[in-house]
Amino acid sequence: MDRESSLLKEHLYQLEEKLLKSEVRTSPEVLSSLLKDDFFEFGSSGNIWIKSDFMGQEGAGAVNMTLSQFEMHPLSDDTVLTTYRIFDEDKLEHTLRSSIWKCANGRWQMFFHQGTKTKGLL
Repeated sequence: MDRESSLLKEHLYQLEEKLLKSEVRTSPEVLSSLLKDDFFEFGSSGNIWIKSDFMGQEGAGAVNMTLSQFEMHPLSDDTVLTTYRIFDEDKLEHTLRSSIWKCANGRWQMFFHQGTKTKGLL
């Protein structure tokens, strides 16, 4: 991986980690800056979410999750797929996660996210 790709991978990892922080998840203003206007999610709960679902007073809600095995897969010059695993410390559940990030005007925002429950670490 070249230096530019390595820096982008680190930046996207930090954005994914940021989206797990309670102070970010409960702030509609911060969430709005990280999610594209046409954002949507297929949640591990089976629900489908759109950006406006998170713009209420509670945002996306607080979580206690640990991210691991982060990978980045470029799709084009301005679009990247990230994949990783999450352990939900409260529910004691593992999920596989994927996000599509798009860059516009030098800023990366999440366009799509999916969570899929697993039966533990693979």
